[in-house]
Amino acid sequence: MAQSPSPSDSISAERPQSLSDRVRARVTEVGLTLDERARAARPKTQRPRKSSRVPTLLTASSQAPEVAREARSLRRVFTEFGDAHRQYRLRTGQHTSPALREAAQTFKRAPSLTSLVAVAAFLDEDGLLEW
Repeated sequence: MAQSPSPSDSISAERPQSLSDRVRARVTEVGLTLDERARAARPKTQRPRKSSRVPTLLTASSQAPEVAREARSLRRVFTEFGDAHRQYRLRTGQHTSPALREAAQTFKRAPSLTSLVAVAAFLDEDGLLEW
C-alpha cells in the first residue's frame, strides 16, 4: 500500500533547493511584480497593441527591455537584502563583515545573478532569507 505524499513533501519538491536557484526564483518573482506595476501604471492608450503576427527573431533592440528588466529586478532584490541586513544589525548590534561589504561592492560594480548570490550567501548564513 503506497503512502500519499504529505503536504511538506510537495512543498519541498516545489521549492528550489540551491541558494542560486532560490535567488534566481526571487529575481524572477520581483521582475514579474515590476512588470505588473508597469502595465497597471501605463494608460491604455499608451499600451502596445497585441499583434497576431508571428514574432520575429530577437534583435538587440528587442532584447534591451528584457536586459533592463533583469537589471531592475537584481537591484530590487539587492535592496531587499540591504534592508534585511540593516534590520539584523540593529537587532544584534553587529557590524557588517568586510567580506559581505566586498561582495556588495562587487555587485554594485557589475550587477549579475552570480554577484547577487554571493551577497545572499552571507544573509543565508545568518538565517535572514525567508524564502
